[in-house]
Amino acid sequence: MSAPKITVVIPTHARPAQLEACLDGIARLDCAPDGFEVVIADDGGPESLEPLIAEWRDRLALRLTVRARGGPASARNAGAEVARGRFLAFIDDDCVPASGWLSAMLRELEQRPDSLLGGPTMNGLPDNPYATASHRIAIYVQRYYHGSGGNERFFTGNNLAVSAERFRDVGGFDTSIPSATAEDKEFCDRWRSRNYEMAWVPDAEVIHAHDLTLVSFLRQHYNYGRGIFAFRLIRRRRGKSRLVPEPFSFYWNLILFPLRDREGGRTWRDVTLMIAAQLATVAGAFWAAMFGRPKDPDARP
Repeated sequence: MSAPKITVVIPTHARPAQLEACLDGIARLDCAPDGFEVVIADDGGPESLEPLIAEWRDRLALRLTVRARGGPASARNAGAEVARGRFLAFIDDDCVPASGWLSAMLRELEQRPDSLLGGPTMNGLPDNPYATASHRIAIYVQRYYHGSGGNERFFTGNNLAVSAERFRDVGGFDTSIPSATAEDKEFCDRWRSRNYEMAWVPDAEVIHAHDLTLVSFLRQHYNYGRGIFAFRLIRRRRGKSRLVPEPFSFYWNLILFPLRDREGGRTWRDVTLMIAAQLATVAGAFWAAMFGRPKDPDARP
């Protein structure tokens, strides 16, 4: 059997319903089914995924790799380790790709095979205020980095494509960052530190359905703070980073973004949630600074 052009890597942990929706979307891609494979990286889920996967084997070239619980960065690396494709495309189990997602990534990769590619992520739960607020934060950050470049431009790990050779050469995702966050920021920063190219693919769209409550929304952003602080320590060890890398206006405009971008949602409600998210992020970073620093700051676990 000839190797596929590209391997789609899906990290997953105990979310069979979301995974099935993701696979359904992948089965509807406008790419020829024999042009890609799918590797599902089971991150220590409590139940076997073999029965679920068996239902899809007649529609997709599927393989499963199972590792002990290590978080999404570890699962993505495990999937990349066994991938046979020349290129890798990463998507999360709670995302559904648009029909043209993979073909758009492939067209761009064939033109610039040594680039790291990212695409837009849309909110699949517009009636959920917490998912909407998180999505608005992502949209603001995306626009900011495309407009100004910023100091920490990155693509999210749920919609990213890259040469398999370069991914392995750079070292994959850093598994030492706590709270399963910021590994995409760190990977992109490491990529940029080598002066490698990054490119945006606007047609490579995925829909993200992350169901959140107020508690899980605040926990999510608290964990972002923990992860971002750990990432910035790693970045500082490369000798080029402040702990607060963007100007004050970046954070102020983030809070006010719903007032200026009135597309969907209740603006003042969203402003309140923006403030709550930033406070939770600061709290997570503060906790990491006080209690979560590694004992040896020069060691990378």
